[in-house]
Amino acid sequence: MISSLLSGNFNYIEFLLRIPIVLIALSVHECAHGYAAYKMGDPTAKAFGRLTLNPIKHLDLFGTISMFLFGFGWAKPVPVNARRFDNPKKGMAVTALAGPLSNVLLSLLGIILCAIVAVINANFPKLFSQSEFMSNFYFILTTFLYMFHIMNLSLAVFNLIPIPPLDGSRLALVFLPDKLYFSFMKYEHIIQMILMIALFTGLLDGPLSTVIMFLSNRMTDVIFYIAGFFI
Repeated sequence: MISSLLSGNFNYIEFLLRIPIVLIALSVHECAHGYAAYKMGDPTAKAFGRLTLNPIKHLDLFGTISMFLFGFGWAKPVPVNARRFDNPKKGMAVTALAGPLSNVLLSLLGIILCAIVAVINANFPKLFSQSEFMSNFYFILTTFLYMFHIMNLSLAVFNLIPIPPLDGSRLALVFLPDKLYFSFMKYEHIIQMILMIALFTGLLDGPLSTVIMFLSNRMTDVIFYIAGFFI
């Protein structure tokens, strides 16, 4: 998208469609973290007012900008007190996975709705072609749903990278010895700076896009295969 801005080919419709997607994706992601922690015995997120879908409570400036520009981003981490869990490592694992899992489910919802719209269009072809307005509506609707699918999947995959402030860094605590994990976390600010450089220079685009498109294609193949029985 940066190259589009510089070349003057910026897609304003796509940018506008990103706004509700980013707000929904990040808010659900963080609320899922807080709810999982609460159910595992830690009320910290609830005490800080983070068990809400209100995006104002969750958005991180740089993470949100990154989400708009690159499709990858993060929100303000939900506060978690692992000592409140009966099993701290299990509690951290469940809490960390809840955010990305919520986005995978939203991504699946997006592609299912996209398939439903395709089925409706196939069975009632005049519905979206009877006027220019309906034709434009069909284009915007399917574009939004597919972007919703891809951006939620992107958020899930990106946040599983095991570096702070991403969820993967919390998951690393489950699998790494405590001493090694906290030695690694001493360099948290340096690691975050490297992450930002990698994002702005596009170093992560290739590997992440490969994983995201592989997962997206598998999800799309299955859902549209099922949808084919209704066309």
